[in-house]
Amino acid sequence: MTDPLLSELLDLALDVAHRAGALLRDGRPADLGVAATKSSPVDVVTEMDIAAEKLITGFLSERRPQDGFLGEEGASSEGSSGIRWVIDPLDGTVNYLYGLPTWAVSIAAERDGERVVGVVEAPMRRETYHAVLGGGAYAKGGAFGDDGAALRCRPAPPLDQALVSTGFNYVADVRAHQADVVRVLVPRLRDIRRGGSAAIDLCDVAAGRLDGYYERGLHPWDLAAGDLIAREAGALTGGRPGTPADGDLTVAASPGVYEPLSSLLEELGAWHD
Repeated sequence: MTDPLLSELLDLALDVAHRAGALLRDGRPADLGVAATKSSPVDVVTEMDIAAEKLITGFLSERRPQDGFLGEEGASSEGSSGIRWVIDPLDGTVNYLYGLPTWAVSIAAERDGERVVGVVEAPMRRETYHAVLGGGAYAKGGAFGDDGAALRCRPAPPLDQALVSTGFNYVADVRAHQADVVRVLVPRLRDIRRGGSAAIDLCDVAAGRLDGYYERGLHPWDLAAGDLIAREAGALTGGRPGTPADGDLTVAASPGVYEPLSSLLEELGAWHD
């Protein structure tokens, strides 16, 4: 990496993601309390979620006080440096609440509105994924070993042999429509998975553990780091045809799976009720 700014941003993101992941892993109370509710009783915000965001924003503000923030738990500031951090301190909150292992800390850095660094820390996997724009995607720990490895998405199979992951919204009516889409998709794919963390699903596409992933209703902090990691691993990402991944629809897949999957999702109206 030749850009010293991107090196600095990556090092900071790796450091603080590891710290936040350790806080969440080691500090999870047995009687995990709920600080507030979001759009429905299913969608909870935990005390640890808020604590992790405070740790991340405090760490980064101390080292780069002119940077901006966009965080799931309310961190929002413009900054004056041209750098903005997009933070999901705990992606997969319900998994975390129930003691399931698929949750992650997701941190991305944007420069003048363009994502340039992404880090996803998956503490229960003991894996860290990261990417820098134009520099490839990598993972370390867990299945990738202490020395780490470059990530590459899987060679594209025919769509009917593709393993695809998805997620479901917290609003009951939206979930019902998403279930209708899945009902039509299942016979046309190898199978469907539901992991519960958009950040980890995107990294699993990057690592070749999934052929594709799609979801409706994501926020910028859900996908910012994982989208960059998937693209740097050779995957294609986007939203509805001709648009980037966004809240209407996010799709990530190996080249060859991406186009037929996107076309099918558009045909099925996966982006609306």
